[in-house]
Amino acid sequence: MTELRTLKVALLGCGNVGAQVARILLEDADALASRTGARLELTGIAVRNLDTKRDVELPQELFTTDAESLVKDADLVVELMGGIEPARSLILSALRSGACVVTGNKALIAQDGATLHEEADRAGVQLSYEAAVAGAIPILRPIRDSLSGDRITRVLGIVNGTTNFILDQMDSTGAQFADALAEAQRLGYAEADPTADVEGHDAASKAAILAALSFHTRFALDDVYCEGISSVSAADIAAAKDAGFVIKLLAIAEKLTDEQGATGVSVRVHPTLLPRDHPLAAVRGAFNAVFIEAENAGELMFYGQGAGGTPTASAVLGDLVSAARRIVLGGPAGTETTTGHVAALPIDAAVTSYYIGLDVADQPGVLARIAQLFAEHGVSIEIMRQTIHRAEDSSVESAELRIVTHRATEAALAATVEAVKRLDVINTVTSVLRVEGV
Repeated sequence: MTELRTLKVALLGCGNVGAQVARILLEDADALASRTGARLELTGIAVRNLDTKRDVELPQELFTTDAESLVKDADLVVELMGGIEPARSLILSALRSGACVVTGNKALIAQDGATLHEEADRAGVQLSYEAAVAGAIPILRPIRDSLSGDRITRVLGIVNGTTNFILDQMDSTGAQFADALAEAQRLGYAEADPTADVEGHDAASKAAILAALSFHTRFALDDVYCEGISSVSAADIAAAKDAGFVIKLLAIAEKLTDEQGATGVSVRVHPTLLPRDHPLAAVRGAFNAVFIEAENAGELMFYGQGAGGTPTASAVLGDLVSAARRIVLGGPAGTETTTGHVAALPIDAAVTSYYIGLDVADQPGVLARIAQLFAEHGVSIEIMRQTIHRAEDSSVESAELRIVTHRATEAALAATVEAVKRLDVINTVTSVLRVEGV
């Protein structure tokens, strides 16, 4: 029997995901060797503090604070530290030393992926980051490889488990945002400082990565319009439910063509109303899902756990096995496929629908005036519902209008809302949310 070669693996970071990666490398060493054709030897784990207590029992002799030395002696480097520095410098050092790199660092890939890919190409090594988007769900490799012969036209994703849990709690229990967030923190779904999640920044990094792979063009974080869920109220959730919708924080990337035939890609993250029969509407709790529309494949959906140590470790190990097999068998490295130059469009160019909640005076001609104003701005109304209500301390009746528009440009829809606000029969614009799937 031929003796297998040994590939040295350096692990940077030992949080929830890193600890599980280390455990699997040690416990499943024989199975991984049979799949890769080489033994994957975990040579060290770089951490900031050697005395930190960890949930997984790992050999103490593996831990080191000297990440630089660990990286230079490795065939494969797994970066799970997070953040920009020192992760960026360590990855560049690994690539320049001829090591393949696996990372789950979505912020770094979204911000500086171009530089890392260029260095990987120069060194002829593999840079992989399946774990950077949607945890355990295999989504980046199917987009890059399985759909490489097709043309993706649109991607919609629930890619942040924290916000999906919060919105699901608000929808199922009627909780206010603050209460749902507190429950997410109690259960460990949300950090003590939840800003990156609830303001959409985490999802925006993932949206940039999905857009880059789907449309073969590099997109920076600045190209992604970002709006979080902190302003979504229990009243918004209730009104959406009453109208047959559910609110989700979606990452959306879609190719658009204007009247002159010019194409571009809109990349955005924002709270979105979805019809309750849409596949993404059924994604509950902290789960993630990505919905893809392609010219030939049609509609595809990828669903699974979007976070957690063990599920995300599964994605890391998939990349690690792939990289190890390439080292053993030879052949070209699987790196960047972003060879196109499609323009990134501003939010005004996005094509969507709006849900608009209005509190208006209950008097003759109000509906006609509103409808006329929409028509003047080139926006067609699909649904209009009216409910009459009277405050207990007032004899004045008002009406609640709920309007869902047909698809139009963001610029036309925003201008329409601003014009509606100036009508003297409008008491309050109670909510404005985007709608997909109608």
